[in-house]
Amino acid sequence: MKTIKAMKYTKWIVILFCLLGMAACRQDAPRFRIGVAQCSDDSWRHKMNDEILREAMFYDGVSVEIRSAGDDNRRQAEDVHYFIDKGVDLLIISANEAAPMTPIVEEAYQKGIPVVLVDRKILSDKYTAYIGADNYEIGRAVGNYIASSLKGKGNVVELTGLGGSTPAMERHQGFMAAISNFPDVKLIDKADAAWERGPAEVAMDSMLRRNPKIDAVYAHNDRIAPGAYQAAKKVGREKEMMFVGIDALPGKGNGLELVLDSVLDATFIYPTNGDKVLQLAMNILEKKTYPRETVMNTAVVDRTNAHVMQLQTTHISELDQKIETLNGRIGGYLSRVATQQVVMYGGLVILLLVAGLLLVVYKSLRSKNRLNKELSEQKRQLEEQRDILEEQRDKLEEQRDKLEEQRDQLIQLSHQLEEATHAKLVFFTNISHDFRTPLTLVADPVEHLLADNTLSGDQHRMLMLIQRNVNILLRLVNQILDFRKYENGKMEYTPVPVDILSSFEGWNESFLAAARKKHIHFSFDNMPDTDFHTLADIEKLERIYFNLLSNAFKFTPENGKVTVRLASLMKEGSQWIRFTVTNTGSMISAEHIRSIFERFYKIDMHHAGSGIGLALVKAFVELHGGTISVESDEKQGTVFTVDLPVQACIYETSSLEGSPASSVSEASPLNDALPIEEEELEKNYDSSKPSVLIIDDNADIRSYVHGLLHTDYTVIEAADGSEGIRKAMKYVPDLIISDVMMPGIDGIECCRRLKSELQTCHIPVILLTACSLDEQRIQGYDGGADSYISKPFSSQLLLARVRNLIDSHRRLKQFFGDGQTLAKEDVCDMDKDFVEKFKTLIDAKMGDSGLNVEDLGKDMGLSRVQLYRKIKSLTNYSPNELLRIARLKKAASLLASSDMTVAEIGYEVGFSSPSYFTKCYKEQFGESPTDLLKRKG
Repeated sequence: MKTIKAMKYTKWIVILFCLLGMAACRQDAPRFRIGVAQCSDDSWRHKMNDEILREAMFYDGVSVEIRSAGDDNRRQAEDVHYFIDKGVDLLIISANEAAPMTPIVEEAYQKGIPVVLVDRKILSDKYTAYIGADNYEIGRAVGNYIASSLKGKGNVVELTGLGGSTPAMERHQGFMAAISNFPDVKLIDKADAAWERGPAEVAMDSMLRRNPKIDAVYAHNDRIAPGAYQAAKKVGREKEMMFVGIDALPGKGNGLELVLDSVLDATFIYPTNGDKVLQLAMNILEKKTYPRETVMNTAVVDRTNAHVMQLQTTHISELDQKIETLNGRIGGYLSRVATQQVVMYGGLVILLLVAGLLLVVYKSLRSKNRLNKELSEQKRQLEEQRDILEEQRDKLEEQRDKLEEQRDQLIQLSHQLEEATHAKLVFFTNISHDFRTPLTLVADPVEHLLADNTLSGDQHRMLMLIQRNVNILLRLVNQILDFRKYENGKMEYTPVPVDILSSFEGWNESFLAAARKKHIHFSFDNMPDTDFHTLADIEKLERIYFNLLSNAFKFTPENGKVTVRLASLMKEGSQWIRFTVTNTGSMISAEHIRSIFERFYKIDMHHAGSGIGLALVKAFVELHGGTISVESDEKQGTVFTVDLPVQACIYETSSLEGSPASSVSEASPLNDALPIEEEELEKNYDSSKPSVLIIDDNADIRSYVHGLLHTDYTVIEAADGSEGIRKAMKYVPDLIISDVMMPGIDGIECCRRLKSELQTCHIPVILLTACSLDEQRIQGYDGGADSYISKPFSSQLLLARVRNLIDSHRRLKQFFGDGQTLAKEDVCDMDKDFVEKFKTLIDAKMGDSGLNVEDLGKDMGLSRVQLYRKIKSLTNYSPNELLRIARLKKAASLLASSDMTVAEIGYEVGFSSPSYFTKCYKEQFGESPTDLLKRKG
């Protein structure tokens, strides 16, 4: 036993030792890996590489690897593939030649790796960003400089870079564009020097033999230029021509020193900007904004400024060396810290190991003592164990009695629950019977009244609304009675021959309008060349189909998708028919799916319905001997699957023609009134009347309230909270009427959001609800509601409340009239701040005669239309009217207190002309500015 325990403790100590060792030795993996594929290996590239590596020091967790191709296209392609295989996070590429490197760069870009092109472009736009000098502009600057130095007349030869590289092509094009403006400056010879001094010297030697008169040499970089100079010096002609290069790098043998040594007459700065290259790369990796094209500037370096440039570059070089020295020291400090950490962790591990060994020894001694004690008292313990066993037996008997008692209580509770459910269903059944008589007495007179041709349009619309909602109540009552019949085993099942395919296709037409209204893609798929004939109760099958499809359209958002699939399958050796109803945009959690087919079950208070529809669907499916199931997830949405067994039948056309095609059609989404299209609303929007926004998911309620208000108000409708918030922001109405119980964003949350937005916080909100609980009213008022009206409501009460709130709001509209501010008015703090900010903005900018509503809207953070409607709603003035009033009041103050002329004051306050200022002033104050000055004198 001692050995086992010692091994146990030793094992845990070894594990702890390994974990600590791993923690001590772990190296943080780089956060970003950047690969740099340079085209060549020269002083300009070295300077860029040094700047890239130096800039990388300022970013934590950035690893940079640089590979140079040595002017070899194949080698550079291998470098790029190496970085792709290594899985770098970003590629920086300076293409050797454009055409060969284009497909390789495109390959990296298409694999999702960001690509930054530096200095040289490719023959494609498939890259993330480009940074470098404008080679065309540099070539043009060189051409203008040479033409100016030659005073517009002379012969020029050009030594270019590698012919297939974009800098060489663009520098030549820019140079030619510049000298084309000087007819007497001629390019008499040109050769490819491949960016190097040796080829340049050979090419210049050949051009000197061909051309006896050369006034200037244009070299594409500062390595080509001294090669050309050396060739001319060999034949003693270096004094008769000027030499111009590009790069202007500091250091021995580079362009800046060559100018100081009079080898070059001038060189043009071609910036390396390695630091900016890495900054651009990090902006891309860190998802920050960045320009796709970054062009660096150039400047000429000649004998007039070369000495200053040398001093600056020497100072910069010294600073770079100091930075590298500091970085080396920091690296040394970090290495020392890492070593100290390893030593510390090692010491800690050794200490823990010693403590663990001591603990093992202590435990072993303790175990030995305990075992000795147990052996000495074994006889007594055996007797105690016997007593304990007897006590446990008594406890087990007691627990058994308690379990039996709990079982009896659960059985009793189950009976009570069943009785309560039965009583609930009996109550609904009885009350449903009681509802049918008055509903019938309402429905029949309504049908007689609808037959009266003398009815007005509003009367006929009201009666249609009554008839539609009476039918809905009758349908709900019939559902409860049908479910009661099913529970009592009295539900009649009347099978007839049915072609399910043709029946479904006919019923689908009832949902086309709903699909168009909500912009839902509705599709019906069936298995081709399949017989879907069977025996079924056509009425109950129709109610199954309509209930499932109505739910799908109800819970599918705009631009969603509803799909019905009909298929045949073999199950348990017999043929079955399966149809599925799928809708996107809604998901039922696993908690609710388990209970969704239970009677009176509702997911939450935001979902309308009686809670019996799906229970009745399940009952009808089981009546056919079938099964129904549901699956739901965020990806596919919700899918209801119904399997029905095929029953052999003799197909008769007459039996199908008599099927009840409209028994449930009244429940279809077709009865929802189509919303007013926004284009029509914009066209017919009457700004002269107060506007009211109605937010309700029930189309009949919207239609009814619209009918009450449309005579005196411009009415806007929204079918849910999201649409209501959007239209409130767009139209800024004078009042909002919202239902409380709506799917998605309910009325209380909608009110809270509207009251928190600058554009809408001033709008009065009336909440309509069928619930009269004080708790819900408190929530509504806490959310900013101005009034609460319970359903069913009196139309006169609603109209009076609308009138009262709009009139009260109008009394708040004071802005510039008598000098009072809205700080004393009963408005929200957000509106007070808005008005004060607007007044301050006008005071600051009124002197600008070009100031308009668009400018004011930008400064206030609103569009032109939103600013107009917000200011109009708060003050009863348009923004332009307020601006003009402010200018005239300021002008009146200046006329009374200064010696300025009328014209000067008009321009001072922002009027475009004195005559227009005089006209506006007289309209506002009843006298001209001149009359005021005369009275003042």
